[in-house]
Amino acid sequence: MEFTTVLFYIFALLLTVSGLKVITSRNPVAAALFLVLAFFNAAAIWILLQAEFLGILLVLVYVGAVMVLFLFVVMMLDINLDVLRKDFKRFVPMATIVGAIIVIETALILWHGYGATVQPVRDTTAAIGGTAGWSNTRLIGKVIYTDYIFAFEVAGLVLLVAIIAAVALTTRHQKDSKRQRISDQVAVRSQDRVRIVKMKPEVAPAPVPTEPATAATAAATAAGAATGAPAPAGKA
Repeated sequence: MEFTTVLFYIFALLLTVSGLKVITSRNPVAAALFLVLAFFNAAAIWILLQAEFLGILLVLVYVGAVMVLFLFVVMMLDINLDVLRKDFKRFVPMATIVGAIIVIETALILWHGYGATVQPVRDTTAAIGGTAGWSNTRLIGKVIYTDYIFAFEVAGLVLLVAIIAAVALTTRHQKDSKRQRISDQVAVRSQDRVRIVKMKPEVAPAPVPTEPATAATAAATAAGAATGAPAPAGKA
């Protein structure tokens, strides 16, 4: 047995185990991490099959972007696991039927591609003239932008519609949400943005003059001096 075959079986076993842990794990964060491990093993299998572009694309797009987003969402949301498992047994029969259909269809595809033919892998360099020595990435780009250009444009259009729908659903008319209105920004005037307020200049307050002593205060002071009593306090 060759070394690449041993690696294939190892990566396939890890991929199967991690896929089972994704659907059987009780912790959503652990399930997301097992899904990351499954993506890594699938990328390794593609690299063993000399599909380096697909393997690197799987790691960059799904592991580096999508799964990181899933982890942030799962870790920030307060998910009640008891509510999620409440009706789990009710959906087991339907899930079993759907899973069996998917397994049967996959088996038929693999049998048609590998079991019914002697040479299952088609030589792309022989099918496309003048492409001998091309890399897998260059061959994929040539096939996508020539034979499958219509399907590629339709897929891009569907993704564009999905992006627009996601933005439209998240920017609903709510009291607390602020929306940008281009027409109001274009028709704005200087009076609406800047308001000039005229204020009087500040003036230092005038000093308060000291009040002169009244006649009663002066008489009391004189009487106190004659009798030796302290004089009453006067106003400043």
